[in-house]
Amino acid sequence: MALKDEFKKTSEEVKKLKTRPGNDTLLALYSLYKQATEGDATGKRPGLLDPKGRAKFDAWTTRKGASPETAMKEYIALVKSLL
Repeated sequence: MALKDEFKKTSEEVKKLKTRPGNDTLLALYSLYKQATEGDATGKRPGLLDPKGRAKFDAWTTRKGASPETAMKEYIALVKSLL
């Protein structure tokens, strides 16, 4: 199966998890997904009045420079570990 197809399938499977992962895991999933689909984070960092947006942006920026393929592979591995 091609990497992009497996990534797409896995991104659908993650919605069917029986238990909600912890916040750190959710941030990891978010940051890997964004890096795989959009590349490096762009725009301004959300302000102090948006702690959720700020945490998501910060998590995404930790992936800076990672290739989409690498992010896809890490995302797939993380989701498989949760299933």
